Amino acid sequence: MEIMLNGTPTHTQAATLAELLEEQGIATPGTAVVDGKVGRRTEWNAAPLHDGASVTVIRATQGG
Repeated sequence: MEIMLNGTPTHTQAATLAELLEEQGIATPGTAVVDGKVGRRTEWNAAPLHDGASVTVIRATQGG
């Protein structure tokens, strides 16, 4: 299926958000937003993806 991952068109075979992050090699610390809804990390294994989904992964950084 085709999704938007951080604003970039991406082809994936992942069925869930957790599978997508693993497939793309994205470290899990952070926050994931799917179609405008913030997903709790505990829900990522059950968060289904669909063709055309918009996924944004946000990582907190430290610094000054």
